[in-house]
Amino acid sequence: MTRFALTKLRDFGMGKMASEEKIIEESHNLIEVFEKYKGKAFDTTKSVNHAVSNVICSIVYGSRFEYDNPEFTVMVNHANEKIRVVGSPSIQVYNISPWLGKWFGNRRRTQNINVAHRNQMTKLIRGLEETLNPQMCRGFVDSFLVHKQSLEESGNMNTHYHKTNLLTTVSNVFSAGTDSTGATLRWGLLLMAKYPNVQDQVQEELSRVIGSHQIRVEDRKNLPYTDAVIRETQRLANIFPMSLPHKTRQDVTFQGYFIKKGTTVCPLLTSVLYDETEWESPHTFNPAHFLDKDGKFVKKDAFMPFSAGRRVCLGKSLARMELFLFFTSLLQRFRFTPPPGVTEDELDLTPAVGFSLHPSPHKLCAVCRI
Repeated sequence: MTRFALTKLRDFGMGKMASEEKIIEESHNLIEVFEKYKGKAFDTTKSVNHAVSNVICSIVYGSRFEYDNPEFTVMVNHANEKIRVVGSPSIQVYNISPWLGKWFGNRRRTQNINVAHRNQMTKLIRGLEETLNPQMCRGFVDSFLVHKQSLEESGNMNTHYHKTNLLTTVSNVFSAGTDSTGATLRWGLLLMAKYPNVQDQVQEELSRVIGSHQIRVEDRKNLPYTDAVIRETQRLANIFPMSLPHKTRQDVTFQGYFIKKGTTVCPLLTSVLYDETEWESPHTFNPAHFLDKDGKFVKKDAFMPFSAGRRVCLGKSLARMELFLFFTSLLQRFRFTPPPGVTEDELDLTPAVGFSLHPSPHKLCAVCRI
């Protein structure tokens, strides 16, 4: 399923130039939403998540949704709520001692969200199935259905290409693609408001190199400071500190410890992203971590927010493209500041508890620069 998903998602532009146009379109829609607040304080969560989700929808389903579409709103809310609830302390305890589950309301809440989300996906997929044209696939779901149909017509009925795996794959791609990128982008905007001197330097570089032109992915190489700020945001935000559970494929001895085949292992990404031997000031926001003495961008082996190896994040290339284009487009257009009566120092960088680390609830002002 991973190989098939990666191949087909790339076919529909994930991480390629075809995705660039989708992201640019959504960045324009997101800018329009921000402009409606006319510089007044607002919570960026919903609008950012809608923009990021639409990029995934266009690749998976073959079309985007209007931000006020009730079906779309519920779908995004389900994905966000699931991530939040799964990371709650009660669910963590349940994972360790499942027999306690019947006393935890969040377990039932998770099950209800899963059922509602699957019902909604089933409805969307059924609609695509009814209008399926094997000669013109609109997105990932169409490709899966065509491949499934082809195998069944050849008499191969016992395959991995069935509805359950389709629902699971789509759910994983949608939830992960919405939550992680949306949370990281919100961290970036919050950090800009908290550190106005950094925001000044980003906007100076954007004005000097890009001006008022549309930013493209190819501009990244000419924006070393901006690129460093985005990477440092990913490092400090540390969205998935424990990554995702993996299993050892064989017996292995690691740093003197024997780990049996089939053991569940959680790679602690925090240990690398906050490693004091790799970063000058690991617990502070410091874009200089990714710059040399001449201000040129430098890659760091210890920078692995997407994990590493064969099980690296499926959407790594798309996420990097989204973060760059959304972040630069917003900074090109707006100046981000704390709400009236709140100082930069009072902006809280303590993450909210969840399966992934989101910023705590907050509001920002997006003041037009143009």
